Amino acid sequence: MTHEPDPAARGGARRGPVLDEEQFRRLAGYGEAEYAEAGRDLFTSGDDSYDFFLLQTATVNIVRDATAIEPERLIYQGGPGDFLGELNLLTGQHVYLTARVVSAGTVVRIGAAALRRALAEQDDIAAVLVAAFQERREVIRSAAGGALEIVARPDTAESLELRGYVTQLLLPHTWRSASSPPGRSLMESAGLTADDLPAAVAGGAVLRRVTPVTLAEALGLTYRSGADPVDLVVVGAGPAGLAAAVYGASEGLVTVLLDRGGIGGQAAKSARIENYLGFPDGVSGVDLTRLAMVQALKFGVRIHAPCTVAGLDLSDGRRPAVLLEDGARIECRAVIAATGAQYRRLDIPGWARFERSGCIRYAATESDVRGYERQPVTVIGGANSAGQAALSLAAHGATVDVVLRGDDLDAGMSSYLADRIRAHSRIRVRTGSTVRELAGDDTLTSIVVERPGERPQRLDSRALFCFVGADPVSGWLDGVAKAGDGFVLTDVRLPAGSSGAALPFQTSAARVFAVGDLRSGSTKRVATAVGDGASAVSSVHAALAAD
Repeated sequence: MTHEPDPAARGGARRGPVLDEEQFRRLAGYGEAEYAEAGRDLFTSGDDSYDFFLLQTATVNIVRDATAIEPERLIYQGGPGDFLGELNLLTGQHVYLTARVVSAGTVVRIGAAALRRALAEQDDIAAVLVAAFQERREVIRSAAGGALEIVARPDTAESLELRGYVTQLLLPHTWRSASSPPGRSLMESAGLTADDLPAAVAGGAVLRRVTPVTLAEALGLTYRSGADPVDLVVVGAGPAGLAAAVYGASEGLVTVLLDRGGIGGQAAKSARIENYLGFPDGVSGVDLTRLAMVQALKFGVRIHAPCTVAGLDLSDGRRPAVLLEDGARIECRAVIAATGAQYRRLDIPGWARFERSGCIRYAATESDVRGYERQPVTVIGGANSAGQAALSLAAHGATVDVVLRGDDLDAGMSSYLADRIRAHSRIRVRTGSTVRELAGDDTLTSIVVERPGERPQRLDSRALFCFVGADPVSGWLDGVAKAGDGFVLTDVRLPAGSSGAALPFQTSAARVFAVGDLRSGSTKRVATAVGDGASAVSSVHAALAAD
């Protein structure tokens, strides 16, 4: 039996942008009309992909299939003049809803390549479709979460990583705590035990000890070779990589974007970015990178994450190939490396144990700070990311100790952040200090802080947020010149006689460029990273024009 949908799912305010008659006719020119009989499924949950459909005279129900604990559910009904599709038309995610014809009529089928061409050529239509796809994804996230059900202990490191991934990629899902009645019911129906957590049920398949990688494989988000030759591979989906992908694809390059984790890089961990141009009230890193992801999808970027790159094949001399950890190989005409840096960990007994339990974190996003209201917490570090984390935690009611080795908060932090921290009643700054000990059983209870010449001091702390710098993720760039600290040398910093010195962002390897935090001597700011990524595409065009 099918449930009645939310009335708004049939139309009204939540239906989203619509095509006018002229736009509908123009878009129909990119496809082929066909007759659809009642009862026919235009696409089905579990399909690898599906086509975009314009509904000329047919009426179609979009339904979420029955799950172990819920019956089939009607999500949306489209009639003549409407169109079918949402963000997974652009992401390539496996289909998780079924489109069933309930009133026979004519539909116009538009394949993936033709749809990308229409988005590139018809700016006004692209604006309508992308806005509608986003709005439909938001409706589906709340109405069809049962298509992907996740059950986990809420505060473990594995659960936090998984939750961050599904949130970053806007995946429709239902998150259930293992200790809640719905969580226990799902575990029982799926035959799960505590040792299987975190677990997921996707498309009828049960995934035990699920990770972002195994979930991406199940949902079809890992790399799959396409029919079109690839012009540009961007490795790393932080601000620099996203900018490079957007500018590359918008300027006609067939672009693939790969990331070993999710979307956003270190910027996605920032609770609030207040000095980014165009956002006077600030913007969270999650929101900024989410908007950039949708922008990249609009221009036809193929995003695959998690997708770990193992190395490069530079033997051709002119056409690099990107080698993936799973053995796949992506032939391309140019590579932009934007893999940034990875967080440093402190050499303190018990660090790994508290990291696994979720008490040590490297971000202060909304999901990270949740649960620490009116709790004592510690932030380690003296750069902007640490300052943003401290202010975000204090704004949520936590009492925050900021611990930094240096003697001056202003030395590594923007003055506007340092001034706010010193003035905040719930934040205490401990300069010239080092964390020496972590205490607690399953959860962190306290830390010991030491300052030279003074007795060690024990502080209550339920969580530790660590922002002590990062090391470059450059190990995969074999054959590319690097500085002594592992950051990649480019253009004027290359050794004398290097072939790549003529073009900005060029590495020592032909047609391989490095941008953002990965590049030696770069300014570690979001705006700089975005500028690097955008500018490097100009160098790519210059290199390709030399053919």
